[in-house]
Amino acid sequence: MAVLINSLLSWYFKKRIQQVEYAVENPVEIQSRQFEDLILQGRKTEYGQTFGFDAVRSREHFRTEIPITDYETLKPYIDRTMHGEQNIIWPSEIKWFAKSSGTTSDKSKFIPVSFEALEDCQFKGGRDILTIYCHNNPETKVFDGKGLLIGGSHEINKYARNSYWGDLSAVMMNNLPFWVNLLRTPGPDIALMSDWEQKMDRMVEATRSQDVRSISGVPTWTLLLIRRLVEENDLDSILDIWPQIELYMHGGVSFTPYRDQFQTLIPSNSMHYLETYNASEGFFGIQDSLVSGGDMLLMMDYGIYYEFLPLDQVGLSEPQTVLLEEVEIGVPYALIISTNAGLWRYNIGDTIEFTSCRPYRFKITGRTKLFINAFGEELMIENAEKAIEVACQVTESSIRDYTAGPIYFGEQDGGGHEWLIEFERPPSDLEQFRNALDDMLKKVNSDYEAKRAGDMALRPPEIRICREGTFYDWLKVKGKLGGQHKVPRLSNDRKLIEEIFELQNRS
Repeated sequence: MAVLINSLLSWYFKKRIQQVEYAVENPVEIQSRQFEDLILQGRKTEYGQTFGFDAVRSREHFRTEIPITDYETLKPYIDRTMHGEQNIIWPSEIKWFAKSSGTTSDKSKFIPVSFEALEDCQFKGGRDILTIYCHNNPETKVFDGKGLLIGGSHEINKYARNSYWGDLSAVMMNNLPFWVNLLRTPGPDIALMSDWEQKMDRMVEATRSQDVRSISGVPTWTLLLIRRLVEENDLDSILDIWPQIELYMHGGVSFTPYRDQFQTLIPSNSMHYLETYNASEGFFGIQDSLVSGGDMLLMMDYGIYYEFLPLDQVGLSEPQTVLLEEVEIGVPYALIISTNAGLWRYNIGDTIEFTSCRPYRFKITGRTKLFINAFGEELMIENAEKAIEVACQVTESSIRDYTAGPIYFGEQDGGGHEWLIEFERPPSDLEQFRNALDDMLKKVNSDYEAKRAGDMALRPPEIRICREGTFYDWLKVKGKLGGQHKVPRLSNDRKLIEEIFELQNRS
């Protein structure tokens, strides 16, 4: 069976790489075709009828007449779909929903996942990672062993029969073709467990005797698993267990803070790292070179139509997007997508910047809102503000200013968040303040809650009290006193944290 599967994969990769290369060479043609196919399907839906898709005849008309949306805008349509109604935003049946971190009003978002989105986007993206890798590395032995998949869990949708929600990885694992299970480890009975501590224990046991050649997963959990295997078996590196490992496919968070730790635990010159950009809303990019400066190839034929919103247009009443052929290198854009799961002109909230237009390569530059996503927790400013408010109420304290950023994984310690707070009225019990802050963040953000489970991926937050005037001094040093300037509440790196530490040490 393994020989047959390898033969079929080899045939598929040779055929698919030709399609990928054609899409790279003819991106506008492919995107125009995606647009036409999506509009044709959208006309059959209630959403398309409401917004006049029948009258849409061009990409230009689409971007000027159909409104840009976000999750809050589409939520009423998604809620109806979750309750069992169909043909609301997409004509084929939708019974899976990818659960991701929430919005101002909800703890979690539930992104619809159609059959087309699974097969023509997410699964195609997964296959294309291996297609591109094998094309660039024809001597690979990656399929002579197992692929380690680290995923999430799923639940039954309580609102409708035969409907489910879960992490995107769990949605995909539940729909994989049977033969993929022959090439992966651990089995679905472990991979889909909801208790992360038990799941990690079982994964350690299940994978210690496997010939793992590749890994796919978020760096946070992958690093935890590898460390457990190395430490519990008193090894020098994971190569003592998986000597033939050669590929790690990662995405979701920046790999920069983790790279040195991975290279320490996997000290192999034959190890390759490939970055992907896939989210609950779609699969967008793949690193197409074994040596990359952090940019990825924009994937054109995944049932996604792209528009790009200049940042000076974000928040305007009538924002104007640019089309693919109009983008400029080095200019940050908010990513606007229309997809084969019924997300129409959807602002995903990420910002990207093109590094090349021949072919179209890009890098992720951040979010349209403040956030911390160093470990996949997607902590948003709305979450932080609510948690600070509740912590102050509980401890009868008040704050003047604050900022927060990540604490990266150390050799022995897990990651975390560091909060620098200048209190107007400090709490009598700082531990109580910290616990109240932590508890509220868990309540308003499901991804944060998951990462905090068992203190495995995220340890409790650290609170540092700043002297009076610290943030004023920082603004003064930066020449940002007055006007609308303010200290960023959340940062996805430690630059601001370290600047404030240095300022305090000088005082």
